[in-house]
Amino acid sequence: MAGANTEKVVRDRNRRYLAYLLRLWQVREKGQVGWRASTENVHTGEQRGFSGLADLYAFIEGEVSQVGQVQPTRGLGDRGTDIERLS
Repeated sequence: MAGANTEKVVRDRNRRYLAYLLRLWQVREKGQVGWRASTENVHTGEQRGFSGLADLYAFIEGEVSQVGQVQPTRGLGDRGTDIERLS
C-alpha cells in the first residue's frame, strides 16, 4: 500500500498546478492581533500549520519553485481579463 501512496505523491509533483484548501484565522496574544493559517493539499491530503502569514508565504513560494519550468500562455480569465495559464 505504501508503494501506491508514494507513486501518487510523485505523480502530484509532476502536475503543473497546485491546489490547496487554505484556512486563515485571527488570534490575539498579549494584546496583539495576528494570523494563523493551515493548508491542505487537495491531491495528497497533507496538512500544514503556520504561525504567521510570513511562514505561509514562504511555504507557497517554496511549493511554486518546485513546480517544473513551464512556458505560460495567455488566456482570458473569468471576467475577460488576461491571465497567464500553464499549458
